[in-house]
Amino acid sequence: MGDLDVAGAPRLRAEIDQAISAADPLNLVVDLSEVPFCDSVGLGVLVATLNYVHHMNGRMILVLAPGMIRHLLVITNLDRHFETSGSLVEARAALGSAA
Repeated sequence: MGDLDVAGAPRLRAEIDQAISAADPLNLVVDLSEVPFCDSVGLGVLVATLNYVHHMNGRMILVLAPGMIRHLLVITNLDRHFETSGSLVEARAALGSAA
């Protein structure tokens, strides 16, 4: 995917919008394990998505590798709000989906 920044955020937003429109129930897994960088614009997309998913009584899990994005969530205290997983398989299992 590349960086989740001002250039990459619109692409993620479009993919999330497509996934949300097809989801019933609204359970969303966002795999960021290969994303090396996230700026405030990318973080804004993630927070807005989380707020929407919660408003719709859904669930969202971020798949994160150790590194910058996980650290960003910690230093912004957003790690308390986002559900995270270390792998796509674990995230899908947590939602009760087939891996």
